[in-house]
Amino acid sequence: MRTLIILAAGLMIFAGLFLYSRLFVQHYPQAATWATWAFVVAWLAATLFNLWVGVSHAGYSVREELPILLLLFAVPALVALLVRWKFT
Repeated sequence: MRTLIILAAGLMIFAGLFLYSRLFVQHYPQAATWATWAFVVAWLAATLFNLWVGVSHAGYSVREELPILLLLFAVPALVALLVRWKFT
């Protein structure tokens, strides 16, 4: 359940950031691209933090947490890149 909540949060964060960046496209055409890449980098940091919490506090091994990290990072990041590719 926690994984689904984090996935949904990542998608909503990207949606808000992307829609907000579209307000600036008229004066700064690369705003959506910058917002997408900023999200990908920030989301990678957030998922790495989640991995660290799982390993150091929850007692999971890196081997157990790595597939979760890949899922949590890959889905929102791929959606972000696909949206940027289609709408910019």
